[in-house]
Amino acid sequence: MLNKVRSFLTTPGVIIGVASVIVMLAVSAGTEAAIAEQINALGANLIIVSPARGTPGAARNLLIDDAYAIAEQVVGITGISAEQAPVAQTVKANNLTLESIAIIGVTADFPDVRDYTVASGRFFESAEDERKAKVAVLGAGIALDLFGTEDPIGQTVTVGTSKLVILGVMETKGMVADVDYDGRIYLPINLVFQKYVTTSSIGGDRVRTIYVKSESPEKIPSIIAQISALLVERHDVEPSKPDFSVQTQQDIISTQEATTAAFRDLLAWVAGVSLVVGGIGIMNIMLVSVTERTREIGLRQALGARPSDVLLQFLLEAIILSLAGGLAGVALGVGGAYLFGALGTMQTAIVPESIPLAFGAAAIVGIFFGYYPATQAAKLDPIVALRHE
Repeated sequence: MLNKVRSFLTTPGVIIGVASVIVMLAVSAGTEAAIAEQINALGANLIIVSPARGTPGAARNLLIDDAYAIAEQVVGITGISAEQAPVAQTVKANNLTLESIAIIGVTADFPDVRDYTVASGRFFESAEDERKAKVAVLGAGIALDLFGTEDPIGQTVTVGTSKLVILGVMETKGMVADVDYDGRIYLPINLVFQKYVTTSSIGGDRVRTIYVKSESPEKIPSIIAQISALLVERHDVEPSKPDFSVQTQQDIISTQEATTAAFRDLLAWVAGVSLVVGGIGIMNIMLVSVTERTREIGLRQALGARPSDVLLQFLLEAIILSLAGGLAGVALGVGGAYLFGALGTMQTAIVPESIPLAFGAAAIVGIFFGYYPATQAAKLDPIVALRHE
């Protein structure tokens, strides 16, 4: 019984190491899937044009006219939406006041380009944007906070110092890439330029981002080339030093995945250390076992067992210990990954390949750390072993 308990106590390192491998890959895969899902929720086949970071004056060089030029001259697109986000505003309606609400100026194609549906009412039209109509479309959360179950369509909302007529309410979208889409108010971008953007802070008709929707994924490279050539000409900059950046959703996903890779590497080290600790524990118990079973080894050799038989016996015992820990680690890892995903805030996804990978790692640990005690047992002199007390 004592040997069984002692043997069991050598396996926690292997168990934790194997479980860590499975949980590590599940968290990593789940995080990457969540990132891709969030970014793809911004719209399908999107190309994102924004001011280049670190370029002097770039933040003031992306204009609404650039968006209009792209819409007119670039072939292969189905829609375009320019966006500007001025300073957050105080919003009042229905005798209620909300502080620091995000006001987003957009063009009329915003719902189509960003795959964002109007739940009730309608979105504003291009003609309303052009004439700077005082209208607004509320995010689902804002509508609920201000009006509850009451229908807000046709009512007024005061944004800053301007009273606007509510045309519609967007569908519930929730958090996407750390942005609360339900906590926004959407206004015609030309109205935002006139009422909410100051030349000193942002610049009259500057935009923060231009979203371009491609007809298909296959046309994205051609569209990027057309946009880049057009903006280089319009901004009069060198092609090698543009004051703008053009990205796809996959570019953003790849960037985010590079961040999760660092986290995955850290967890890999933790799992590796746990497996090494578990392996050392197995080697220690096997060395103690060799000492305690010296007479048994001598008796086996006297009865005809070869050194290779003794080596194989002890090596198999080490491997069985390691695989037993590996099996328990697989169960703990799979269960822990599901539990972590169910109870935590991070998404997890079991990677099928992680199970044989972790189990194989446990077997390798057993072979590597069990080989030395096994060779020590095989080297024992039968006569000396039989005389051992």
